[in-house]
Parts: sequence; C-alpha cells; structure tokens
Amino acid sequence: MPTQNPLKILLVDDEPPARERLRTLLGDIAGQCPVEVVGEAANGVQALEFLQQALADVVLSDIRMPGMDGIELASHLGRLDRPPAVIFTTAYDNYAVQAFDLNAVDYLMKPVRAQRLLAALQKVSGQRPDSALFAGIGQAVRGGGRTHLSCHERGRLLLVPVVEVLYFKADLKYVTARTVEREYLLDESLTHLEEEFPERFLRLHRAVLVARPALAGFEKAAGDDAEAYGWALLRGVSEKLPVSRRQWAAARAELTA
Repeated sequence: MPTQNPLKILLVDDEPPARERLRTLLGDIAGQCPVEVVGEAANGVQALEFLQQALADVVLSDIRMPGMDGIELASHLGRLDRPPAVIFTTAYDNYAVQAFDLNAVDYLMKPVRAQRLLAALQKVSGQRPDSALFAGIGQAVRGGGRTHLSCHERGRLLLVPVVEVLYFKADLKYVTARTVEREYLLDESLTHLEEEFPERFLRLHRAVLVARPALAGFEKAAGDDAEAYGWALLRGVSEKLPVSRRQWAAARAELTA
C-alpha cells in the first residue's frame, strides 16, 4: 500500500498557546493521519500573506482574531488558485452556520480533542487530490462586513483595507476601488458593496459610492455638463466624483449632518 503524503497544515490563531496545543495534538495523531505543519499565523491577514508564498492543504483557524477573523479569512481563501480546506477551531458555537456556508470541512470547539481533530482531518485526507473541499470556499460574508477586499493582480491576491478606500466606481463588469496611493480592480458588485457597508459608503451616482470620511465638499456642474449634476470634492486626492441630480440633496446633507 503506497505511503500517503502528509497533509500540509497552516495554524491560524492569535494565541500562541492555542497554536502550540494544536501542534501537540497533531503530533499525537500523526501515526493515524500524517501531517506537516508548514506555518503559523496570528490572524487572517498573516495567513493570506503566508499562502502567497507557500501551499497548505488545510488551514486550522480560530474565528475571533484581531485584524481579520477566521470567517473573513475563509471568504478570501476561495480566491486563491488552490484554496486549502478550512477547519475552524473556536471557543464559540454561534458561528457554525456561517462556517458551513463557507464550505468549512468541520467546526471544532475548544478545547479541541485529538479524536475530533483526527476525524476532521480524515475528511480532507480521504478526498485528495481532486476534492470539492479545495474549490469554491468562501463567497459568503459575515453580516458585519469585511475589513478587507481582495483582488488578483499579476498572479497575486492583494488585500485592500476597507478603511483606506476613498470611493468605488463601476465600469462595465469591474469596480475600481481608489485609495490615496492607487486603484484596484475588484470583481465585485457596486450594489453588493453598498448593502454590505451602508454606514461607511454613500451613493453619489448610479456608478459611484464614496466613503463618507473622504468627502470634502461639493460644487455645481456647469450648465452644459452632461456627465453630472454636480461634483464631489475629496480629501487626499484631486479627483472629483460625479453626483447625480437624484443624489445631490442627500449627498450635500452629509456635510451638514
């Protein structure tokens, strides 16, 4: 019988003792399920940075973590060329529905027990290499909204912090996200972004959402300007954004609220 290649594991937890416990458990079950811990990360951002440089078959991830939590991490993993399977390890049971919406392989409650961990890993091990577990992970998003957006650029997955986005502008099938430094092309729907971040972004035009903190002022368009009824002025960049007649009063009211 051929020897099975070990599962490559990435441990993601903001508490070092929790990662060390998982390492110990993985060592305890290695005779039944060969594994190799290829890395560790303290949050979702670090995990995605690691996965840009190395492959993992499985991500063992906590859920509540600073910077980017495990639920959001799983939503970005699905955009990798070879998404790893996800097994959540958490002290909270109220994320289970979201976890399985994200195609998580399993949901283990802390303190994690060796036999439960073994059973979860065997689900992955038994379905390599052409498993559906490695495809389609993570299009669902937690109700509170993401902290980062992601896009592909030159073969890499880039993360865009939502707090740095000045505006979104729709153009054909893509949406441009503009920060002070640069633009990013997102495979996103402007309507979905508006619904996900209603407190942060304001509709100016059928093709434009602006971050409320980025608004600096408004000016009326020239009478013969067919593109906009008015223009929004922004902090940090010299660009102006079109404001439709329909959105003009509500947009101006933002600066006086």
